[in-house]
Amino acid sequence: MAHFINDRAALVAEAVDGLVAGSGGRLARLDGDPAIRVVLRAGWTADRVAVVSGGGSGHEPAHAGFVGSGLLTAAVCGDVFASPSVDAVLAGILAVTGPAGCLVIIKNYAGDRLNFGLAAERARALGLAIETVTVADDVAIPGAAQPRGIAGTLLVHKVAGHAAESGRPLAEVAAAARAVAAGVRSLGIAVSGCTMPGGVAEARLAPGQAELGLGIHGEPGIERIALPPATDLAGLMTGRLAAALPEDGPLALLVNNLGGTTALEMQVLTRAVLATPLGARVRLLLGPAAAMTALDMHGASLSLLPLDPATEAALTAATEVPAWPRAVPVVAPATRPLPDGLARQGEAAPSQDPAVARAITAVGTALIAAEGALNALDARVGDGDTGTTFAAAARAVLADLDRLPQAEPAALCRALSERLARVAGGSSGVLMSIFFSATGAGLADGFGWPDALARGAARLQAHGGARPGDRTLLDALVPALAALPDGFEAAARAAEAGAAATAGMTRAGTGRSSYLAAADLAGVEDPGAVAVAHAFAALAATARSG
Repeated sequence: MAHFINDRAALVAEAVDGLVAGSGGRLARLDGDPAIRVVLRAGWTADRVAVVSGGGSGHEPAHAGFVGSGLLTAAVCGDVFASPSVDAVLAGILAVTGPAGCLVIIKNYAGDRLNFGLAAERARALGLAIETVTVADDVAIPGAAQPRGIAGTLLVHKVAGHAAESGRPLAEVAAAARAVAAGVRSLGIAVSGCTMPGGVAEARLAPGQAELGLGIHGEPGIERIALPPATDLAGLMTGRLAAALPEDGPLALLVNNLGGTTALEMQVLTRAVLATPLGARVRLLLGPAAAMTALDMHGASLSLLPLDPATEAALTAATEVPAWPRAVPVVAPATRPLPDGLARQGEAAPSQDPAVARAITAVGTALIAAEGALNALDARVGDGDTGTTFAAAARAVLADLDRLPQAEPAALCRALSERLARVAGGSSGVLMSIFFSATGAGLADGFGWPDALARGAARLQAHGGARPGDRTLLDALVPALAALPDGFEAAARAAEAGAAATAGMTRAGTGRSSYLAAADLAGVEDPGAVAVAHAFAALAATARSG
């Protein structure tokens, strides 16, 4: 896998420079030894307790991305997934510690415990007031002697940073941090490992597998499972977490993206978690956000913390740090009625026609069955969703089949147009809606089916801007409609030939394929045209069966 880097050895130093350069003057870094990479608050005057943390890089925005008022005073950055040296940690402590002292927050990994711990001892030997707190929030292994410190560490940072910013003495800042560290519990899930910068991705999971209870350094999970739907996954993870939390009381929840999970997936997982019995106790939500990542790992973690008034005030306190996932109260989703202009006006009453119902069922079933194949085809020349778009439209129409005016052709087309406009996304959905709307208007004007369908195709071209030969669904639809007077078999053959012809078209007149090079299009049929061919093949099969 390619990465946007220069020299792998200089990766962390250059990343630190980029973070500081983009901070608007909020941040600074220590200069001198290139192995000492410390990010600190630029305007820090050492008049309050300092809060220092850090660890291996690759977890961005943690840790350096959380330096700022109300959070960390300084962060010490090691190499990717490697603890910084004792000298680097000591440099960070010395740079920010004044008479009020310093709290050092350590994740429970051997390298961090040793390097941060020894640096704290050396700072004490120099006469500084130093307290440490070690975070061990991972519940992956029940009863583990040394649970790992993972994303729950960030909640410790926030509570400690708030206490320090408020001017509280070192003993109280440390006590607040230890209370959070004692209460927070976390669990991770991933469907991939991570790729070291400049390295090659290693696939250790089969499709459909996931690792439950993994850390943040690319190490394998404790348990390999078949990935369930998000609702079931949320139930599994919250069940494990509930066993390590008090039985009642309000909670804060951090939903953390491990680096490579899409925002859509994270929102689905968040919804699923909040719908669980444990999620019903969540009063404050942080995220979903990439907070403590593992490079590009496709995964997520959940961190839960019992809430009391002081902890809630600390988590909700404002901070200048842009990467911090702001805590928000959990409230029931708000809904509003559809605008009057979208309300269904004068919708035709349902009616039954067995032949029409069989035809619609056949086409819908064929498009649903072709979903995977059409998506795979579209992935080569588009965004990989053509099959899903047509299948979603088909499922919606089939679900409404008994409510359609099957015996009234014009009203049926209008009803199909209305439903497709609502449920089918992208350009394909609106094009199908235009086609059926214009066809219905033609039928209402007294046209027969062939002429009305031709009118629909003409409107499709007028609004969509494509013509036959532009490598679109029209290349199958137009010849099929031209052959329709000779029967469905002829129309199906014409549609299939039209779709096949698109494989030889190396120029697309519109759509996403128009942005591709000729070499990318050569030999690949247009997925929209193939979908049309499937539809006419289904109609022909229905006609043969009577």
